[in-house]
Amino acid sequence: MTATEAAADRLHRFVSALRHLPPFRDAPPELYQTSTMAALLAGVYDGDVTVAELLRHGDFGLGTFDRLDGEMLVLGGTCYRLRADGSVEKAGGDELTPFAAVTRFRPERRAGLSGPLTRAETEEAVGGLLTSPNLVHAVRIDGHFTALRTRTVARQHRPYPPLAEATAGQAENTFREVSGTLAGFFTPSFEQGVSVAGYHLHFIDESRTRGGHSLDFTLADARVAVEAIPELRLRLPTTQDFLRARPPSAPLDEQIRRIENG
Repeated sequence: MTATEAAADRLHRFVSALRHLPPFRDAPPELYQTSTMAALLAGVYDGDVTVAELLRHGDFGLGTFDRLDGEMLVLGGTCYRLRADGSVEKAGGDELTPFAAVTRFRPERRAGLSGPLTRAETEEAVGGLLTSPNLVHAVRIDGHFTALRTRTVARQHRPYPPLAEATAGQAENTFREVSGTLAGFFTPSFEQGVSVAGYHLHFIDESRTRGGHSLDFTLADARVAVEAIPELRLRLPTTQDFLRARPPSAPLDEQIRRIENG
């Protein structure tokens, strides 16, 4: 290799490294989301974004996997697959997602919670930390739960049923006296359909071996951290399934609340 070629190679590697650096800390927090909840409701389940690409945009978030094959939770830059039997595994970078949202989590506010607190009471307490109900917030709750109920939708096969039908056969698990993390987002009501309005949280235990989409829980004690996110970057698929999808006949709000709350 000549000196000129070596210099060009070093420059190429330097530019490539810059492309993968996180944004400057003084940049406004941003939520990166691929696809929408409305698309999932319509049965658009084929993934078109890799986990590796998703992690370039954030180290914290949630979503699902290709064909709804497990719930997704991203913590500390690691992507976990939460399976229908309640087990957990790390997801490979080449795996695909049809819907996910991530951010670079830099908590702005923290607080301790002492229970016992129901899910509703916990959400009310966390609400006191939010900057405004009109902003998306990343929410992380690390603590001990006397009981926690989760669900996970199993892998779907074509022809795909609507999400309301797919979740009718969801697997539920109840964990008792378990320590772990609830993580996800609070989203304003006006974003219902783009995302999930209100609190959308997934759970993983301390050992990173059990978890799922949180349906209900009783909290014993915990530490809460939140961050307001004023910017949304929404990436829409260009697959034929997405381009041809039709809005569900039933009201979006009604369907999403039924699906999310079991």
